[in-house]
Amino acid sequence: MSAKSLSERFIHLGLGATAEAQPSFDGMAWYEGYGQRHDGDGAEGRLVSMYTFTESWDSWEMHPVGTEVVLCTAGEMTLHQEHADGTTDRVTIRAGEYAINPPGTWHTADVAGEATAVFITAGLGTEHRPR
Repeated sequence: MSAKSLSERFIHLGLGATAEAQPSFDGMAWYEGYGQRHDGDGAEGRLVSMYTFTESWDSWEMHPVGTEVVLCTAGEMTLHQEHADGTTDRVTIRAGEYAINPPGTWHTADVAGEATAVFITAGLGTEHRPR
């Protein structure tokens, strides 16, 4: 076994309490392959990923089948949420703090400077829309 960088090699948490290192992340097209590999785990599968952001997100996303945890590990980011019932929330998280995106909640983020976060995502059926 060798150490891996979470920002380059994400982890899939699957059925039967499994954890599987993923191929190196090489851009947004990577997610199509991830779906082909793991959509069979259904709503119970989770993707663990880490990103560093130097600017605010240019889109919204929504995970319809499960909750997403966003754990800030460096810097600061403000998450904006639009819930299925029409209400909205905004929460700023700093290193060591987390926020939860409930299923069906559209979310995006603003970043001033640089921020890094770990995401634990129920990715099945994820949707995107422009910001």
